[in-house]
Amino acid sequence: MMDSPRSDVGRWGGNPWQPPATPSPEPEPDRRSRGGSRSFWARCCGCCSCRSGADDDGGPDPHGDRSSGSRGRGSSSGRRRPRPRDSDSRGGGVNAAGDGTIREGMLVVTGVDLLSSRSDENRREHHTDEFEYDELILRRGQAFHMVLFLSRPYESSDSVTLELHIGNNPEVGKGTHVIIPVGKRGSGGWKAQVTKSSGQNLNLRVHTSPNAIIGKFQFTVRTRSEAGEFLLPFDAHNEIYILFNPWCPEDIVYVDHEDWRQEYVLNESGRIYYGTEAQIGERTWNYGQFDHGVLDACLYILDRRGMPYGGRGDPVSVSRVISAMVNSLDDNGVLIGNWSGDYSRGTNPSAWVGSVEILLSYLRTGYSVPYGQCWVFAGVTTTVLRCLGLATRTVTNFNSAHDTDTSLTMDIYFDENMKPLEHLNHDSVWNFHVWNDCWMKRPDLPSGFDGWQVVDATPQETSSGIFCCGPCSVESIKNGLVYMKYDTPFIFAEVNSDKVYWQRQDDGSFKIVYVEEKAIGTLIITKAIGSNMRDNITHIYKHPEGSEAERKAVETAAAHGSKPNVYATRDSAEDVAIQVEAQDAVMGQDLTICVVLTNRGSSRRTVKLHLYLSVTFYTGVTGSVFKESKKEVVLAPGASDRVTMPVAYKEYQPHLVDQGSMLLNVSGHVKENGQVLAKQHTFRLRTPDLSLTLLGAAVVGQECEVQIVFKNPLPVTLTSVIFRLEGSGLQRPKILNVGDIGGNETVTLRQTFVPVRPGPRQLIASLDSPQLSQVHGVIQVDVAPASGGGGVFSDAGDNSRSGETIPMASRGGA
Repeated sequence: MMDSPRSDVGRWGGNPWQPPATPSPEPEPDRRSRGGSRSFWARCCGCCSCRSGADDDGGPDPHGDRSSGSRGRGSSSGRRRPRPRDSDSRGGGVNAAGDGTIREGMLVVTGVDLLSSRSDENRREHHTDEFEYDELILRRGQAFHMVLFLSRPYESSDSVTLELHIGNNPEVGKGTHVIIPVGKRGSGGWKAQVTKSSGQNLNLRVHTSPNAIIGKFQFTVRTRSEAGEFLLPFDAHNEIYILFNPWCPEDIVYVDHEDWRQEYVLNESGRIYYGTEAQIGERTWNYGQFDHGVLDACLYILDRRGMPYGGRGDPVSVSRVISAMVNSLDDNGVLIGNWSGDYSRGTNPSAWVGSVEILLSYLRTGYSVPYGQCWVFAGVTTTVLRCLGLATRTVTNFNSAHDTDTSLTMDIYFDENMKPLEHLNHDSVWNFHVWNDCWMKRPDLPSGFDGWQVVDATPQETSSGIFCCGPCSVESIKNGLVYMKYDTPFIFAEVNSDKVYWQRQDDGSFKIVYVEEKAIGTLIITKAIGSNMRDNITHIYKHPEGSEAERKAVETAAAHGSKPNVYATRDSAEDVAIQVEAQDAVMGQDLTICVVLTNRGSSRRTVKLHLYLSVTFYTGVTGSVFKESKKEVVLAPGASDRVTMPVAYKEYQPHLVDQGSMLLNVSGHVKENGQVLAKQHTFRLRTPDLSLTLLGAAVVGQECEVQIVFKNPLPVTLTSVIFRLEGSGLQRPKILNVGDIGGNETVTLRQTFVPVRPGPRQLIASLDSPQLSQVHGVIQVDVAPASGGGGVFSDAGDNSRSGETIPMASRGGA
C-alpha cells in the first residue's frame, strides 16, 4: 500500500463521485494509480493480472434489477408447496425436437420441492435456518435433499440430470454451469443419488462441490427417455443460494472449532471497541447477517464490482473485493467516509447501531451511504463476510499507526523548542483503528500462513491502485515478513512500528532525539467467544514487546522500508523517565492532567518541561494548541515529582471535535546531560450510556415494549436529537426524531416492537445530536417462540417507521 499520494483520512476534503444531494467528503484519488483502463483484477489482484478486460464471465449490469432482495418473505412456518407445472406454463418444457411438445411416455418434471423452508432438514443441517428467506440456502461441500414430482414413475432406463446456472454466459469450465447426472459422479465433487422412488415422486440426495462458486444459482432438471428429452424451465422459486462452508473440512475456509463457528459465523451481534488503551469504550453492533435482504445486498456488492463469477469460489479474491467495495472510493461502494465532523447531509458515523440499514439502503438505491468511519466499515465488513460464510471478527488496534511514506516508522517532527511541527507530521497515530480478521487457508502463499487474515475496508492508502487492504496473513505481520501479499508493510506499521521523534537543529537539519519502541499497537482486542468480555489477541499479531523475536521482526520489516538506516543516528541518555496520568474524564466536567517525572540516575537532574494540550480526532489529526504550560523541575537522585495542569470545561468546550479526545504533547530537556524528553498521551472524554428496560415478556409475533432513559450530561441544550433502534429478529432499523433536550435534562421514551425470531437477541439504541454523539445502549431480549413455533416474517417495512417524531413519555431535571 505504497503507491498512492498522501491521503490522510483526517484531512480529506476533496469531492469525487457524488450521489444526488449527498456530496462526499472523500477526496478524488490519484487516477494515475488506477492503471488506466485495465480491469479491476489486473489492478487489484496480481494473480489475475492476465485476465482479459472483455471477460464474458463478468458480473451483471451493476444498475440492473435489484428487486430480488425485496420480495415478500411469506410465512416460514410451513414449506412452500411445489408448483405443479402445466405443459404450457412459462413456455412449457422442451423436448429433443425443441418444439415444446410433450409426448406420451416422456419423463416430465411437474414440480420440484427443494425442502427450503427454515424448518426443513436442509436449512438446519447447513446452518442457514436463521436466514429470513424462503429460498434454499446451502453451504458448499455438503449434501442436501430434494424431491422431484414426475408425470409417471421413474424407471432405471430414464436419465435425470440436474443443472445449475449462474451469470450471463454460464460455462462448465468456469464452474458457472454445473451438470449433475443422477446416479453418476459429476465434475468437481458434485454428485446426485436417488434415495427413494415412490410412485411419481423421486427423492434425491445432492452433494455440492467444496470449491463451488458462491452466489445465487438458477436450477433446472433435464430428463431423457425413449420418448424424448424434457427440460424444466427456470422458476424463480427454485433459485438456490450457495455459500462458503466453515463446517466442511474440504473447504479452504474450514474452521475446526464449533465455538468459533458459532461466534464468528452465526452470531448476529458483537462488540466494537474504541477510545484509548487506558480508557476503552465499547458499543454493541447489530451485524444482522441473516436479516431479509442482507444476503442479496452482499451478492449485489460483488455484482456492482463486476467481479467475474468464476472467481467467486476463492475467499482470497472475494474478501479483497469486499475490502474495496465497502468503501465508496474508486467504485461507488457501500459507504462514504467522512472525518470532517460535518455530517449534516448524512448520518454521523457514531449514530449507526448496525449494518442492516446501510446494506439495505445500498441494495435499494445503488447509491453510496453517507457516512462511515473505521468501526462502521469494519462492522459492515463483518456482516458481509459472515453472511457469505467466512468466519470473521471485528478487531480494534489501539495506538494504530498510519505510515504514509513506507518507512515503517512513525516520524514526528519538532522545532528547536520541541513544539510539534504539524505541517511536517504526515504520519499519524490513531487512538484506535478497527478492521477485520477472517479465517481461511492461503494456497497462494508459502506454507505456514493459513488462519487469520487481516481485511481492512477503511480507505487509508491504495493497494495496487485501489483503496482496499488485505487479505494479509497475521503470521506474516507477526514476523515482519513485509514482502508477503497483500499489504503487509502497511499493516505491520499499524501494529509494530517504532515512534521516532525528530528535532530540528540550528542548521535546519533534523536529528533523532528519542525512539519509543512500545508506543504502537499497544493493545489489540476483539470480542471474546461466547461472552461480551474482551479478548486480548495482541500476541497473535506481535511477539512480546522488547523480546528478541519482536526486535528481529521490526528489523526485518524496516530493512524493506524507505528508511532502512533510520536508527543509525540515534543517541541514548535516559536518566529521567516521564509518565502521564489523566483522570477518567466525563464530557462536560472539569479535569486535571498530571505528568510524573522520575530521576533514575545517581545525580541531580534539572528538567525544563513543556506541556501542549489540543483536541484531536481519533485519527491522530489535531486541532491547534488551546492550552500550554512551562515549568522547571529539579529532581534529586531517585526522586519523583508531579506537574499538574487543570483544564476547565469552558476551556476545552469551544474546541471539541467528533469523539472528543484530548492530545497532550509533553517535551522536555535535561540540563545536565542533554537528554530530550518526548511523550504523547491521548485520553477521551466519556459520554453517558442509554438505559434500556424491557417492559414485559418477549414472544414471537406479539407486541413488546422497551423503555429508554437518557440524561444530558452537558449544561447546554442538545438540538435535533435522533435515536436509532434495531436488533436482528426484533426490530428492523428505526429512526426516532426526538427534538431538543435541555441542559442536564433527563428524558424517557417508550417504543414497541414485534419479535420475529425466537432465542436470545440484542436490542441496540443510539443517540445523536450536533452537540453530543457516541451515546449507546443495549439490552438482551430472550424471545419465546410463538405458540405455533417458528418465526413470523413480514415485509421489510413491517415495523420500521423511519424518521417518525416521538413525544417524550416524561422529562425531568438533573
